[in-house]
Amino acid sequence: MEKWSLMTITVLLGLIVRWTVSFGSYSGAGKPPMYGDYEAQRHWQEVTYNLPIKQWYFNTSDNNLQYWGLDYPPLTAYHSLLCAYVAKLINPDWIALHTSRGYESQPHKLFMRATVLIADLLVYIPAVILYCCYLKETSTKKKIASALCILLYPSLILIDYGHFQYNSVSLGFALWGVLFLSYDWDLLGSLAFCLAINYKQMELYHSLPFFCYLLGKCFQKGLTGKGLVLLIKIAFTVVASFAICWLPFCTEVEQILQVLRRLFPIDRGLFEDKVANIWCSLSVLIKIKNVMSPQTQLKLSFAFTFLTLLPACIKLTLQPSLRRFKFALVSCALSFFLFSFQVHEKSILLVSIPVCLMINEIPLMCTWFLLVSTFSLLPLLLKDGLLLAYVVTTLAFLTVCATSFSIFEKTSEEDLQLKSLSLSIRGYIPSFRAFPKIIKSLFIVSVTLMGILTLMSATLTPPQKLPDLFPVSVSVVSCLHFLFFLTYFNAIVLWDSRNGRNQKKIN
Repeated sequence: MEKWSLMTITVLLGLIVRWTVSFGSYSGAGKPPMYGDYEAQRHWQEVTYNLPIKQWYFNTSDNNLQYWGLDYPPLTAYHSLLCAYVAKLINPDWIALHTSRGYESQPHKLFMRATVLIADLLVYIPAVILYCCYLKETSTKKKIASALCILLYPSLILIDYGHFQYNSVSLGFALWGVLFLSYDWDLLGSLAFCLAINYKQMELYHSLPFFCYLLGKCFQKGLTGKGLVLLIKIAFTVVASFAICWLPFCTEVEQILQVLRRLFPIDRGLFEDKVANIWCSLSVLIKIKNVMSPQTQLKLSFAFTFLTLLPACIKLTLQPSLRRFKFALVSCALSFFLFSFQVHEKSILLVSIPVCLMINEIPLMCTWFLLVSTFSLLPLLLKDGLLLAYVVTTLAFLTVCATSFSIFEKTSEEDLQLKSLSLSIRGYIPSFRAFPKIIKSLFIVSVTLMGILTLMSATLTPPQKLPDLFPVSVSVVSCLHFLFFLTYFNAIVLWDSRNGRNQKKIN
């Protein structure tokens, strides 16, 4: 009973922080003609309510795709339609066709913020609480601490409640998928993940770990017996889920093709804005977009993404376990973020949420990664006027993690989960025991550097010849961090000799 009371308090604290951040600025406020993501979400409500389904993804006189055209899968469109019905009851002007463009008022802002909070309460927060409550071999204190740290993770709060999006819906569905697979409810896990992909196509970052884990389970059971039955059931669940979600668009082949073109716009280029991935960072030295055709960029990004995620996927398929599954979610999503085509800075959330799930196991490294992921969004947050919210939520998150998990004391080889790698290295260098000191020193240097760059970005004016000096610096520094973390998480996966049965996992 005490555990659930503490969890309730934890949820309330998370909600208070979310609602407080929502009172600040949002993307594109008062900045015509395009405004920002807040207007995009409102505009999708306008489009889905006033136009027939067959026009939602097509460019027409009533639906100018250049003005925040719908570019997410059907579940996002249905969610926008549901919100539009409620908006219509409150004030029809909010979603009036054409005349509602750029609509801004306090009541409407309150309504939009409330829709994000309700989505959080219905999808994301319950999954977080259930995941943490049923962590095995973990004290109640650590369960509460894990839930609090996950709910206070700054990036998701700042993007959904500050910048304004609904990332918690797709991430919440994916988290439900992880939760169901932890119970061996493979069909429900498959269904939940299908919902995640059909809400935001970026959930494809997680698709290979889900696929490899379930395929590995089928191999373990035997593809001539129970494994084959399970594989058929999973395949049917996936096909049925997609068929239901896409049914209104299956009337014509051109409808399906148009939706796919909107979901995967190859003509937009390799990356957008100052994203902390390898292509944006390399563009400081080599203007990749100018020296390579879009087709070559696409092939190059595919090759690098595939090669970097392959080791974790192979090991997960051959030796499936929940532990390897969670690490593969991180490794594969980070490979996609660093090397894939058309990456947005907000896509780092797809790496961060799986990292959040392991904060109880590797507190220092997970806290460090989550701090870097929030720092990587600094240029976007400054543009949206969210500096104060960024500083306060980041410091609060670091304080909670440091006090709850004593992160500065969890630096042994066992705590860092580098024991196997250390033993391998000691086979060649017997005296090697440097990992704890190296990690501790790097963490201190990293946090100091991020603090300095944050201060400079917020207070100094860049030289006229280098107007993007600070955003590019943030992106490059963050990218170097992410490359380090990709190496770290892959090292754990590849040198892990445990089968996961004795790991802290969901019962």
